[in-house]
Amino acid sequence: MRYITKRRLLHIFFPTRCPVCGGIIGAMDRFCGGCAAKLNSYKGGFSVEGAVSFTAAFDYDDSIKPAILLLKDGTDGNAAYALGGALADRLRAEGASEGADMIVPVPMYRRDTFRRGFNQSALIAREVGRELGIAVEERAVRKIKSTKAQKELNKLERALNLRGAFAADADKVMGKHILLIDDICTTGSTLRELTAVLLKSGAASVSCACCCKTVSRKES
Repeated sequence: MRYITKRRLLHIFFPTRCPVCGGIIGAMDRFCGGCAAKLNSYKGGFSVEGAVSFTAAFDYDDSIKPAILLLKDGTDGNAAYALGGALADRLRAEGASEGADMIVPVPMYRRDTFRRGFNQSALIAREVGRELGIAVEERAVRKIKSTKAQKELNKLERALNLRGAFAADADKVMGKHILLIDDICTTGSTLRELTAVLLKSGAASVSCACCCKTVSRKES
């Protein structure tokens, strides 16, 4: 209730805007009606090695891209709310979050987080956790090595780029069923590496989820 009250009060002074087109919407709305109608729900059959399941809310295309860019830039407070809420709905509908003990966002390297001022995956994770009533543990895994931007690399280079980049806190993940969350999934290299690290550190299981998934020809 406090969260809803806070959003409604903020809406009075800083009207809530659609993270795609920027139009003013209701305090508790995610997208405007026009933009929501254009969004493409993800229907692919992607999987992450070692993970119990993979869930995505939307195809990563031009209809959702403005919201992702605003989320990464930190310039629109409604982007995380809209994307995280949509992902929570999808997880709930698929039953993919049932039995999860904690939500773990994909971590950023400490220096990169400092430069940006936030971790967008953590912002999404908090919204999903609030919607689903699951605790978010942002310190369960850490990125311990600076790496090149994944978008600049091919599939093989992405996998090699992340080798040894993450470390998990065994005391936090031991025996836990974990829901691992990211903003965008392309080849799945990040989710695959983190899943392996979490399982090696004693996690009982890992389910993966992201707001958007790029769609390959094999999936379409």
